[in-house]
Amino acid sequence: MTTTQEKLKAFERLLNIMDELREKCPWDQKQTIQSLRHLTIEETYELSDAIINNDRKEIAKELGDVLLHIVFYAKIGSETQEFDITSVINNLCEKLINRHPHIYGDVKVANEQEVKENWEKLKLKEGNSSVLGGVPKSLPALIKAMRIQEKARGVGFDWDNEQQVWEKVQEEIKEFEAEVLANNEEKMEDEFGDVLFSLINFARFKGISPEDALEKTNKKFIKRFQYLENAAKERGLVLSDMSLVEMDVFWNEAKGLK
Repeated sequence: MTTTQEKLKAFERLLNIMDELREKCPWDQKQTIQSLRHLTIEETYELSDAIINNDRKEIAKELGDVLLHIVFYAKIGSETQEFDITSVINNLCEKLINRHPHIYGDVKVANEQEVKENWEKLKLKEGNSSVLGGVPKSLPALIKAMRIQEKARGVGFDWDNEQQVWEKVQEEIKEFEAEVLANNEEKMEDEFGDVLFSLINFARFKGISPEDALEKTNKKFIKRFQYLENAAKERGLVLSDMSLVEMDVFWNEAKGLK
């Protein structure tokens, strides 16, 4: 492992490179906080992919790309004297210290849940008008639902046990089924949303990440479907001309592969 001095030297090197790029590179000179936004989102998703794939080498690479964006934003902020990398880091340090009174103060906690509860209470004291105010509006709906539920739990608004949550899932499925049978399109959408929200709640109780679980299923489906495509092609078959029974043969073969 590297020493603290080596870490600081590496970070200083990055800051110096950023200064040079901003001064000399036409592309880097042109960038603004607004123009970097979509690139930052893309880099974050690339990091997410690497984490899902458990590719440690790729995770390290993508973390570097995300760090570059943080340094880039801070450099732009320093040019207008609104903020810089020093204020960004110091503000973060102060927040971490203030929100961990069980480490830097005299507060006692028994477990992780009490840490989360204290965190949410401290955020309200800091001026947040709502427990849910910190959930970004632009988050994908699946992740947003999970974060909403976690934050509500942080102030004690939650089910007592997973059996209650599972019963709620079953209740929502029955309500959705009733609207499907009634062919009520507007209410079908509402009830389907309730089904998803309750399933995410149950996943939370079981320690499952809904986003990760669904993405792994997406990848599994893609792998199996591409096997189906290739197997059909090798035999001179066209998927659109095949029956579902014929396609199922290859699909079941794909399911047997690792």
